[in-house]
Amino acid sequence: MRYDAIFFDLDGTVVDSLQDIVDAVNHTMDHFGLPRYTPEQLKPHLGWGVGRLMRAILPEHTEEEVETVLAHYRPYYAIHAGDKSRPFDGIVPMMERLKGEGMVLAILSNKPDAAVQPLARRFFSDVVSLAVGERENVRRKPWPDMIEAAAARLNVPLNRCLYVGDSEVDIDTAKNAGIDCACVTWGFRTREQLKKAGATVIVDTPEELEGYIY
Repeated sequence: MRYDAIFFDLDGTVVDSLQDIVDAVNHTMDHFGLPRYTPEQLKPHLGWGVGRLMRAILPEHTEEEVETVLAHYRPYYAIHAGDKSRPFDGIVPMMERLKGEGMVLAILSNKPDAAVQPLARRFFSDVVSLAVGERENVRRKPWPDMIEAAAARLNVPLNRCLYVGDSEVDIDTAKNAGIDCACVTWGFRTREQLKKAGATVIVDTPEELEGYIY
């Protein structure tokens, strides 16, 4: 096997969370009397963290106004992040097999940590050794901090780690950490968008990803 550890992005990679994100955004927009958004309108802005998402969809608002919107969104989403979100088909069995082969698995996400932790416990507690979301003391992806900290904590050499994601931020994160990256097509970006972002390994199914890992 070429890897000792597999680090996964969360949203769009192992969990189909789009509708819960859309619902939370629109609940927040309704609260402030702002326009609602469709899933297709939001998808291009997902992956970079909720702060960048709100700044992208509220470009005419001041930073203070954006922070006010974020202060409403974050606690609401933390409560409702698991309402409709579920692992993509085939993900959990694949992760179980990887763990059975002796690999260490972790989830590293730009989603707020308050939402990452309950989702990780609910869906992946038997297979994942570590889950990390956006928090104050760790810089968000594409900074390599999450990958470097996870590798150190799990005592795995960086050159034996693979990062799996679904967006350009994941590609850049792996590049910044100096590790391999595999991109999936069932998330928030198309195959064409991933290629344009520099992806070199693109898979269409969990089984194809598993075959690449082995």
